[in-house]
Amino acid sequence: MTDQTKRIVYINDEGGITILSPSPNCDLSIDALAKKDVPTGKKYKIINTTDVSTDRSFRDAWTVDESDLTDGEGE
Repeated sequence: MTDQTKRIVYINDEGGITILSPSPNCDLSIDALAKKDVPTGKKYKIINTTDVSTDRSFRDAWTVDESDLTDGEGE
């Protein structure tokens, strides 16, 4: 079962941030889910849910530096 305290972050094709939240019913590890669901060649980072702001009013302003996306690439 996927760790529900983790999120997957990557930079999407529009230059914004995509944050993937695993389904509670997912049988994959967070690493396997990232490799499967992050688009091919996109770098990603697995972060704690506490690192994601709960204030969604400015979510289009969220940023991440590509050099911080060090956990792998989508396959």
